[in-house]
This record gives sequence, structure tokens and C-alpha cells, in this order.
Amino acid sequence: MNESFRNAPFFLGDTELTWVNKTYSELTLEQKVGQLFNLIVRANSAEELSLIDTIQPGAVTKFVGQDLDTEVKMMNQLRSHSVIPLLVSGDLEGGGMSFPFGAQVPNQLGLAGLKDESAVEYCTQVIAQEAKLLGINWSFTPVVDINAKFRSAVVGTRSYGSDVDVIESMSRSNITTFQKNGIAATAKHWPGEGFDDRDQHLVTTVNPLTMSEWEERYGRLYRSAIDSNVMSIMSAHIALPEYVKTHNDNPAEWWRPASVSKLLNEQLLRGELGFNGLIVSDATVMAGLSSWTKRENVVAEIIENGCDMLLFCKDPVEDYAYMLKAVREGRVSETRLEQSVMRILAMKAALGLHEKQEEISSSKFKDMLASDYADRIPELNRRTVHLVKNRDNILPISLERHQRVLVISTGIRHVFSPIPAPLSVATMLKNEGFEVTEFQTGMALNVKEYDLLLYLNADESMLVKSHIYIDWMALHDGFGNAMYRPWVDIPTVMVSFGHPYLLYDAPKVPVYINAYSPLLEVQKAVVEGLLGRLSFNSNAAIDPFCGLEQLRY
Repeated sequence: MNESFRNAPFFLGDTELTWVNKTYSELTLEQKVGQLFNLIVRANSAEELSLIDTIQPGAVTKFVGQDLDTEVKMMNQLRSHSVIPLLVSGDLEGGGMSFPFGAQVPNQLGLAGLKDESAVEYCTQVIAQEAKLLGINWSFTPVVDINAKFRSAVVGTRSYGSDVDVIESMSRSNITTFQKNGIAATAKHWPGEGFDDRDQHLVTTVNPLTMSEWEERYGRLYRSAIDSNVMSIMSAHIALPEYVKTHNDNPAEWWRPASVSKLLNEQLLRGELGFNGLIVSDATVMAGLSSWTKRENVVAEIIENGCDMLLFCKDPVEDYAYMLKAVREGRVSETRLEQSVMRILAMKAALGLHEKQEEISSSKFKDMLASDYADRIPELNRRTVHLVKNRDNILPISLERHQRVLVISTGIRHVFSPIPAPLSVATMLKNEGFEVTEFQTGMALNVKEYDLLLYLNADESMLVKSHIYIDWMALHDGFGNAMYRPWVDIPTVMVSFGHPYLLYDAPKVPVYINAYSPLLEVQKAVVEGLLGRLSFNSNAAIDPFCGLEQLRY
């Protein structure tokens, strides 16, 4: 098997292959089992370092916090506690997933609206430079899902839109740029999300396409990623029943998640599409998988049914014990164990991890921040803002016509933050001389006192939130107010700094803007556009009208 690592996507030479073989031969059974795990590191705690000592995982996924020095210290500690060099992964998707102390890069959907492959290359280069200096060597991007169902809260701003041509070209650019910078890319979410508007964090989702339809879309996208030498693919908790039906007459098996499907991982992805890289599962704590069978079975089936690495644990020590027991009992075969660990080592060698790694340094990151490495990012953020409609020519706004502004805002909502963070738009308008009132709970919704109403929504694609929609009762603070639409009485503008389909809940709003992300530069661009100082983008990678003619007028 190891001779196949000379081929795509790892392209190992003699030195690298020798390291893979030697390293594997020296691993104990317990160490081999440890390599199968990708543990989450979020708290930078002693407990997390203790788990590295105990399990010796093949990888960790690093959630980067606010302080650069703390992150650098933790990354060096993670390395020093690992016998075998670590794969360090992250969701390097831009937008709200940008590093807090780095460049604030547009998310995939915002970039896709520019219809500019060079912009994707530039932004990916910026993220790769930052990630490299933080010790991250594995990106869980590109998202090659298709925005087919506008109600999906989990695809939304994370994908490159709904046009397969655009998704393919931009994904190839993402893959090529990350990997030329020594960071493994990952095409996700196999076998393709977007035609089910539910969230696999909460339920096993279904790709309902016929196989001819699937080949035209996802088959094409994954073959393109493989042709681009993508090093890894994330197998998700998504069923592909039309493929399974042709190979299994048991209806219960038609809805098996890909992450534990030998048919989808080994027969379709490896056998028919020819993928020779590493298959990592999506997070195994998601209900799309955890609802399938008991945890002990899930842990074993992930590896036995074709994934090479298990992502995230319910209880790392317990899951490790389950895996070790499954290997000893033969529920994870020796063949699958060897195949998986060898692939993990091969990807490490392809990334140069078999060689001595330089210590990570805060000063190097700070030197980069002081350079011009990301000087185009503000301009690209400004270009992403899309004016969807401007009925009655309300824009641009002015002090003469719109002196008194009422702002009704959701704040910036994030699944890991119980309290929304404030947007800066109101302050920016105050600095321009507008009299701005921010609507608060308990206030009367009396629009006669104002000249302009500005709705600000900030929900980027959200995990474990089945759907993103306008909650009128919460927004307007009350049952009666929930049924009132102020734009019949006052000029009104609605801006979405995230989910791009809010027109579905506000079809008659006269002005609607999709900004895709609440990054500060994007907020500045929206204000500049409202004032007529910036030309909005007129293109989009999705249909903001949700396929409904009603929403256009």
C-alpha cells in the first residue's frame, strides 16, 4: 500500500516513505490507535495537554482565541507533548472564523459574489500565511457544498454559492493555494450538502439526488478536487440513498451516514472516484451520527467503514478505550488500522512534518502583521457588499432627508456566544452627524419620530440552529408589533451581515443589502454605500430572491 503514496495526492519520495514505514513499524498498538484521533483544543488548558500525553492523537483541531502570545505558547506545548508530529487542523473559512488578531478575510460566499478567482487565491494566501505561523498545517476547507435550499442555516455563507462552475473554480484555487503553502486542504462535506435544509449537527441529512444528478454536481466537484490533488476529504453525516439502493436492498441502510458507510467511503469515493488521500470524519458528536447507534459502535464504525481519522470526541479517554477494544476484538480490522495510520503518517510526511519544525514565535507573526501581506483585504471586503434592491430610490441616504435614524439590530450572533456582540453601524452613522436611536426592549415602536428605519441582522451560517429567519416578535419586542411592517410609513433599509435569504421573511422591504459577514471593514463598506460613497456589488453567487418573483418587488 505504501508505494501508492508516491502518487497523488501525497507524492512522497524515498526519504518520506522510509520515514512513514519506520515510524509505523515502531508504533505500539496503543500509539497506532491514538493516531486515529483528532482532538479539539479550545481552552488552552492543562487538562487538554494531559489528554495529548494520554492518547497521543494524530491530530488536534485548534480553536484560536483572542491572545496571540497565549496561542503561540499553547501550540509549542502541544508539539512538545507529542511523540509523533501533530497534524493541526482548523476551519480556515474566513469571515467570522478569521483569526481574531489577524486579517479579517471575507467568507466563501462573499468572495464568490466577486466572480474573481484571483481574489480567492489572494485571501487563501493571506489565511495560509497566518495559519502557518500559528502552527496550523491542515485546513478544513474548501466547503464544496451547493446553496440549493435557501433555508439551510449550515451551508449559507460557508459555501461558494449555487453555481457549480463558480464553486469548482474557486475550490480549486483554495486547494492549490493552501497546499502550495504547506497546508493540507480538505474538500467537505462528502457526499455533498445543500439539497436538504436541515443541519447534520441535529439530524442525519439526506442528499436526495439521483446518481446522474449527483454526478453533474457533486461528482464533478469532488473529481475536480481530487484532480487538484486535495490531500483530504471530510466524510459527513449525510446519506446518499440513491447510490446505496443500487447496492443494498435493506431500506434501513439507505439512510446510513456517509461517515460510517463503507459503500460511500470505500466503493464510491476511493473505488469509483479514485481518491487516495486521507478521509477524516466530520465531528462525531453531531446528532447526524450519534443518533445512528451507540457511541461504542460509532467509534469503531468510523474507521472500519472507511474513514482514516475520527474528529472530536464525546469523552476522549472513553472513546480511545472504545477504539482500542474494537481493534483488539477485530471490529476494527488490522487491515483498516494499518491503512488509516499509514495514510495519516503519509500526509504528515507530505507536509514535511517528518523534518524538524521551527518553534512558533509571536514575533514572527507580529512582523507579518506589520508588513503588507494583507493590504488588499479591506478593498476586497468592501467589494463583497451586494445591493439586492433599492425600491423608490431611498438610497443614498443623507442628513437632509434622513437626519433621525432608528436602528433595530439583532447584534452579531454566534453559537458559542450567549450574548450577541454589538454592530458598529449605529456609531458610524452618529459620527457622520445622524441622530441615531437604537431600539431596545420596552421601547415603543413609534416610527413617526424618525426619518429612516435601518434593520441590521448579523447571523452568519449557524451550527445547531435549524433555520435562520427573521424573528419578528423578538425583533420588534412583542406580539402585536410582530405583525407591523414599518416600511409602509417610513423609508426602510434592511441589511444582512450574514444569511443572504432574509427577503423570504421581508418580501416588501424597499431596500435590501446582503453583506454576508459582520467584519468591521464590511460594516464600514455598508455605511459608505448607504451614503453613496461606494458603489455596491451588483453580482451574487446565490439567488437572494429564493426563486420567488414576489421578493423582487
